[in-house]
Amino acid sequence: MLIILLASCKTYYITTSNLIEQFRGIDSTKFTTVNVVGPMGESYKYLVNPIRIIKCLDKQNNLVELINSPSIETRITEANGKRVILYFDRIYLSDSVLYGVKSRFIPFYDESIPLKNIEMIEIQDGKKNFKYK
Repeated sequence: MLIILLASCKTYYITTSNLIEQFRGIDSTKFTTVNVVGPMGESYKYLVNPIRIIKCLDKQNNLVELINSPSIETRITEANGKRVILYFDRIYLSDSVLYGVKSRFIPFYDESIPLKNIEMIEIQDGKKNFKYK
């Protein structure tokens, strides 16, 4: 099995069952505080999930391991066609629901999606110039 360690503008995929496996034992109490530097040199401090390597698949079904970063976006497509973009480092699972935030700057701008409603999970580096300190 081919494993590639990278982060590019390509789109990768995670099945719902794979997402559940990667988040096994992780809830919001496991989040850690990080310092992030933005594109203008501004500094932010917030909580992130502890996942460092995201295991996903490319279009050819090859295993790809992405390094988690503040710019990794998770696009969730629900069975009803609704699409939601969340930051991967801020998502977690609890009671068969995926929780995440749409914005780092508006704290109440969050989302909860029942896992049974998820049709597709896409992962992509949004190339937003944010980096962990």
